[in-house]
Amino acid sequence: MRQPPRLRRSELSTPGSNPKMLAKAAASEADVVVIDLEDGVAPDAKHDARTHTIAALRELSWRRIGRAVRINAVETAWCHDDLIAVVGDCDAAPDVIVIPKVYGPREVWFVDDLLGQLEAKHGLEPGGIGIEVLIEDVRALSRVEEIAACSPRIEALVLGVGDLAASQGMRLGHIGAASPYPGDIWHHARTRMIVAARAAGIEAIDGPYADYTDPDGFAATSHTFALLGGSGRWCIHPSQIEAVNRIFAPTAEEIAEAERVVTAVRDAAARGEGTASLDGRMIDPATARNFELVLARAARVDDRPTSP
Repeated sequence: MRQPPRLRRSELSTPGSNPKMLAKAAASEADVVVIDLEDGVAPDAKHDARTHTIAALRELSWRRIGRAVRINAVETAWCHDDLIAVVGDCDAAPDVIVIPKVYGPREVWFVDDLLGQLEAKHGLEPGGIGIEVLIEDVRALSRVEEIAACSPRIEALVLGVGDLAASQGMRLGHIGAASPYPGDIWHHARTRMIVAARAAGIEAIDGPYADYTDPDGFAATSHTFALLGGSGRWCIHPSQIEAVNRIFAPTAEEIAEAERVVTAVRDAAARGEGTASLDGRMIDPATARNFELVLARAARVDDRPTSP
């Protein structure tokens, strides 16, 4: 799996139409801030949102935060102008473009091609702007493996459960609200998206949890996604950032255990032995590979630049 280019434990979604919220987002502890030009912006505010977004990209101090922009869907009248404005007309282009309402590779290819043209025209690094794809429709979920592998720019898939629930005809209300379903109602979608992402060498990000006054529910579902192999989660409120940064990073105890396991397996291999015993358990190279992932995640968190 190729090394992801940026840390994505927390992605804070912020409307591009609100300069005060953009300033607060830039000062937050999020790994990535997603400036939203789509659902978070009313139709008559789209133009002003682009203006505020360009100003934020140019003028705010983003420190070590990844800067992403969620454009409007390819099928809308705003998408082309969104890309021209935030990449072509801005001297501080974002790190990532987030594409909503993707139904298959076609939408990704459109954005990929236009980004390539803009990079060439404005002297930007070829392929330097990454893509995140929102999986928020049954058509996208049914083709998620194909979508995940369709462009080398794709860095992550994001599960958009609100629109996905509607497209599936699910009898749900608010995102994250309790339901009578026995278990995790999103288990299939989460697992399928994570498997597709990992197979393509990219990351999987969980969607938002609307009730930001329910930290326990938010934490529980975040733990589930992390356990399945997810890399991080979208946040819709700054109060959610601390929890996901913690949940999607290894603890000191997990790191210590991983170091012991990896060392024990390597020592056994040096002795010409295929397996080792540690704390009454048989461990082997397959065990070590799981714990090497823990150490790799820890190293990425440690390498994250700190705030000035």
